[in-house]
Amino acid sequence: MTATIALVDDDKNILTSVSIALQTEGFLTRLYSDPEAALKALIENPADLAVFDIKMPRMDGLELLRRLREKSHMPVIFLTSKADELDEALGLAMGADDYISKPFSQRLLIARIRAILRRAEASKVDAAPDEPVAEPIVRGRLEMDPARHRVKWMGRDVTLTVTEFLILETLAARPGVVKNRNQLMDAAYQDDVYVDDRTIDSHIKRLRRKFREVDPEFNAIDTLYGAGYRFSEEA
Repeated sequence: MTATIALVDDDKNILTSVSIALQTEGFLTRLYSDPEAALKALIENPADLAVFDIKMPRMDGLELLRRLREKSHMPVIFLTSKADELDEALGLAMGADDYISKPFSQRLLIARIRAILRRAEASKVDAAPDEPVAEPIVRGRLEMDPARHRVKWMGRDVTLTVTEFLILETLAARPGVVKNRNQLMDAAYQDDVYVDDRTIDSHIKRLRRKFREVDPEFNAIDTLYGAGYRFSEEA
């Protein structure tokens, strides 16, 4: 079935351009410039995924997500012009699935939407027991459940974006094996999306920061200068 994507943004130019891009890729779209109207509509008739701007008048994207989460677990991506890491952390902790800063590549947004929809489909395995299930990954103190997009370190939850999860999954799949930036880009950015090397470096920094929030001594992701990164199971 064709997936329906709800777009909520007070900038109607962004609504129109993103909607056209999504429709070109075969998605159905529902557009909302008023967060209050969007909340009512999405509770009564959920979409397959929603994209929220954070900075909106009357009700910002964080409040919209908070109120939506009282009724629905619909996947949500944040679009924002803010560079405030606090907003990102809060949004992810509240249940957002990913976070993309403006200005953004529409191809990147579409790739993230596809990845999250694949994750959402995989998470339905409990309702379809005959379907193959991605095996959990356990590497020392790290536990990853790819089907449900869950990560624990020393038994404590770590909230990751889809991009961060895919990078960590690639590293943890083969502990001790060095993965260069191109390999990590291929894993995290499918559908032929171009990103530069510094994007991977930024994700690695954010991964380390999130793990150090639950374990200040975390050092399981090694940098090998000129080569790439590796996951150390014994760290």
